[in-house]
Amino acid sequence: MEQKNESSFTGFILLGFSDRPQLEQVLFVVLLIFYIFTLLGNTTIIALSHVDPHLHTPMYFFLSNLSFLDLCYTTSIVPQLLVNLSGSDKFISFGGCVVQLYISLGLGGTECILLGVMALDRYAAICKPLHYTVIMHPRLCALMASASWIIGFANSLLETVLTFLLPFCGRNELDPFFCEVPPLLKLACVDTSMNESEIFFASVITLFIPVTLIMFSYGGIVRAVLRIKSTVGQRKAFGTCGSHLTVVSLFYGTALYAYLQPSNNYSQDQGKFISLFYTIITPMINPFIYTLRNKDVKGAMRRVLWKDSASR
Repeated sequence: MEQKNESSFTGFILLGFSDRPQLEQVLFVVLLIFYIFTLLGNTTIIALSHVDPHLHTPMYFFLSNLSFLDLCYTTSIVPQLLVNLSGSDKFISFGGCVVQLYISLGLGGTECILLGVMALDRYAAICKPLHYTVIMHPRLCALMASASWIIGFANSLLETVLTFLLPFCGRNELDPFFCEVPPLLKLACVDTSMNESEIFFASVITLFIPVTLIMFSYGGIVRAVLRIKSTVGQRKAFGTCGSHLTVVSLFYGTALYAYLQPSNNYSQDQGKFISLFYTIITPMINPFIYTLRNKDVKGAMRRVLWKDSASR
């Protein structure tokens, strides 16, 4: 691969799993199946939340936002990945990389904030049950959901602009299977320490503030539940937030594992498989987490299916 200067950069080569052709064939089939399940599962959650009146509550309003977000996030990465896995051409245009980075960063940041908002919703439901409908007013829910999207994409815009304003030189190869900030910074011809500091500061807002909200919310939830004398009441209270806590653990657990691993113990292949986990596995299993133990969603599915069968 010949050296590139900044003026001749027209795109990037996403290496991904190109050094393992046989693995690419297996991954293509597996990821295609997972992508279809992701589309079906999240579309079902969104449809049920809108069709069934019993699910017109703040919890399912935020859940439908999360499902739509997961749909968009997976779609911003997986179709391009499937194209790369199915052939020898791993090229992505400069503009395509900009768009992919902006959308994936925006959706990732939005999910961080949205999970924090959903924790506040669970806090209000369990700790303030008598005032829940007043506190979580539909207008406030819409405002918090909108703020999550706006802040997430504002942060993404900042990080994307800071990254692509840098002059690139050297090889136009990116080791991951989609455009990410760290490998792009490695292609820069100049010192990137200032950019890294600015990006880190912006990331703190979208990562640690939601984590603080989640910790505060679940701290209050645990205290409130422990004051309930009956074991049945405690189980019911914990059951209402169990699905959300599982999703939070998967999302932040993967992120922490990816970014806190010592660099000397962290192989490039390991990083790619972790990226696969949070780009397609997590969005695929989120709907199942919310439906397997959720009586409301199961009931909504039965009502919709019964209504359809009765109308025939």
